[in-house]
Amino acid sequence: MDRRQAFNRVTPMGTGVTPTDTEEIMAEPQVTLDPRSLNVVEQKLRGPLEDQLTSALQAATEKTRHTYAGESVDEVSEQLVERTRSGLHPDIAAGFQPDPVQLRRVAEAIVTGSHE
Repeated sequence: MDRRQAFNRVTPMGTGVTPTDTEEIMAEPQVTLDPRSLNVVEQKLRGPLEDQLTSALQAATEKTRHTYAGESVDEVSEQLVERTRSGLHPDIAAGFQPDPVQLRRVAEAIVTGSHE
């Protein structure tokens, strides 16, 4: 499996997401790595990698939320990826390929949250 596929899951923290708490949960996204897509070294580093990716994504989410100025969901998704990658070591950033559906949910929460 391609190394880039190792960094492909962005999931919300918690379980049982309901429409009323989706924004709150997606405001604090958490990255999980699919263990089936990791090589032996990546498996050993899974916890620290998930922590680093989660921290960078949460920082990107916070910055994007604070600078949001009416961009589309697609534009916000792109900003999230760019800002997340900028907060990572270049080797890790190169492999960060978040699940587009999950990333879009984070972007939608930012866009929706700005209208309240």
